[in-house]
Amino acid sequence: MKRPDVAIVGGGLVGRCLAWRASLSGARVVLYDSASSRGTNSAAWVAAGMIAPTTEAIDADVQVTAMGNNSLKLWPQWLAELPMPVFYRDTGTLLLWHREDAGEAARAQSMLASRQAESCVQCLESSQIAEVEPELGIRFSQALYVPGEAQIDNRGLLKAVGFALEEAGVECHWETALEEGNFPDSGIVVDCRGMGAKGDFRSLRGVRGEIVRLHAPEIELNHMLRLLHPRYPVYIVPRADGKLVVGATAIESEDRSPASVRGVLELLTSAYSMLPALAEARILEFNTQVRPALPNNLPAIQFDREQRVMRINGLYRHGFLLTPTIVEEVLGLLSGRSTGRWRCLDVNCSAPVFGSLNNSREMQTCLSS
Repeated sequence: MKRPDVAIVGGGLVGRCLAWRASLSGARVVLYDSASSRGTNSAAWVAAGMIAPTTEAIDADVQVTAMGNNSLKLWPQWLAELPMPVFYRDTGTLLLWHREDAGEAARAQSMLASRQAESCVQCLESSQIAEVEPELGIRFSQALYVPGEAQIDNRGLLKAVGFALEEAGVECHWETALEEGNFPDSGIVVDCRGMGAKGDFRSLRGVRGEIVRLHAPEIELNHMLRLLHPRYPVYIVPRADGKLVVGATAIESEDRSPASVRGVLELLTSAYSMLPALAEARILEFNTQVRPALPNNLPAIQFDREQRVMRINGLYRHGFLLTPTIVEEVLGLLSGRSTGRWRCLDVNCSAPVFGSLNNSREMQTCLSS
């Protein structure tokens, strides 16, 4: 059996998407992950699956916004190529705030203006809010509406990409943990282990996320909702079948233990203050997860040419926002088609790792050299 062109270690969101897209490009790919094919041990399993580049511009680097806008274009193309449908909705985001937090709204508007993103945002008055989102009624006197932002069913996507890997004949070794120094023989290894690579990826830290999933078939939301709050910015994401995903995304901690009573109370109280109808929702599950982040909260790609190991890490809370753009960039780097557009990635490999991904024989020759 010929050695694979690419061995991907880590089958979370980035790893399995890269394996899928690389296989479509003609590469022989092998994938390893310490968890099952469902992806239950990955940060993507717990995520809300939001693709909201303009909203993220309030706090994120301008390059994150640009990469997110690119991903927003790529996601529908990717979903159309999957072997099964995945819930996807691009009706946009409503940014809300309580009267006492008007200063936070002013800060958000100022940041959007500084990032030249204010043209993407519409200011709504109370009656307009009630019209576009009847469940909110006239509780809020003002809101900001960001059309076109999207969300994707995170678990549905992991499942669909898993099926796509099977269809493509990708050799997947689930429940197989690999560590640095024990990587398989291949043309190149791409390390996508996230927090699993902390011992090998300098300055990596964890950011804890807490999410509750609710069942509330009587609540019909048309948009993603985000509460602008200086300390606890909560979001509510409506899914199919009357389900809602509620969370807050930036707790500086690597604690993987279950949510605390205080954490649950703060999360649900904030969500209830935004949407009182949640009082009768049924709690399906509470989840916590730790996302990998670097000191600047930007993603990075590092390449050790001697060891032929490429490392992708630091997606922070922007997994679904950035994954398509990062995967396309990695494929470009490997085949020499990278534009170098995303300077925040701090890529330190300017030359192609191998030839055209569409020519597997040529690639194998280059990798063997």
